[in-house]
Amino acid sequence: MKRNQKILVTAVLSAVSALVLNTAIAADANSIKDTPHNLGAGNLVAKTPSGNPIANHSTNTAEICVFCHTPHGGDNGAAVPIWNRKLGPNGAGVAAALTGYKRYSTLGTTTFDASEAPIGSVSIACLSCHDGTQAIDNVINLPGSGGYNYSTGAQIGGFVGGDQSGGKLGDANLIVQNLTTDLSNDHPVSMQFGGGGINVTAVANKTVDPDFWTPSVMNAPGTSPLGKLWYLEVNGTAGNTGVGGLQPGSRDREDVILYTRNDVTGGGGVFQPTVECGSCHDPHNFKNQTFLRISNTGAVGAALTANNFGLTYTKATGGPSGLCLTCHNK
Repeated sequence: MKRNQKILVTAVLSAVSALVLNTAIAADANSIKDTPHNLGAGNLVAKTPSGNPIANHSTNTAEICVFCHTPHGGDNGAAVPIWNRKLGPNGAGVAAALTGYKRYSTLGTTTFDASEAPIGSVSIACLSCHDGTQAIDNVINLPGSGGYNYSTGAQIGGFVGGDQSGGKLGDANLIVQNLTTDLSNDHPVSMQFGGGGINVTAVANKTVDPDFWTPSVMNAPGTSPLGKLWYLEVNGTAGNTGVGGLQPGSRDREDVILYTRNDVTGGGGVFQPTVECGSCHDPHNFKNQTFLRISNTGAVGAALTANNFGLTYTKATGGPSGLCLTCHNK
């Protein structure tokens, strides 16, 4: 065999090996431990989403949940579950989000006609890592006993990875996960869904802006002051009747989730559904890239499922702009 042929064969074998390895890793993914959101020592993700080797993780703890949650003493400044990180830019608190984040509305685009609330709800929890102002191993309550420090937080330490330096996202390499505090170049959050919102009086629960699909709605638990739970049914028909998914006809993690906030009201005094980071992303999703609730890519295949606007796609691979078109009537 000639030298060039040997090189070619070697390259092909290497590519096949890499493909098999990556396929095996994907096939083994069955929980959050197999995703980049596992920041513990057991992180097996070979690369960061930007392609750098060794996904971010700490060598000082094998715990997974502690980087975001704590069973005691979390930051309760926003409606996020027992959050183990200081909220707001630089951990300065929820009130600092009023002026600490530059919002999409500052662009003054004429197509943005939704009411807007301060950055909050679940979005402020996501941003406690993804605005790049705090080290991602800085938590309120360290693993084990005696590590509680609410005022400034404490470093877990032992942090390594191809996309960090000093523990903050993007310090070494600017990557998309580091959104910074300038959110004007990102999809707007903390805004009323459906342009002008939902009309709950004249035409019950219809979107005011026809460029958006009408969401489904459920009654919230009786103890909730918000009254309604809104969502875009992914596995439904044009009548929003579920035909598949985890909970057909009910809101679940494979639907686009809309959030109700006590600072966004509309017709009839009903709390209006808002778009937040968690509308499109499920931080515990291990099926889709970048934790999307619905895959936004992939070819339409034989096993088709319709969402509420009639676009067909495969549950496994998603569909062309499947996530975008679940909300936007284009």
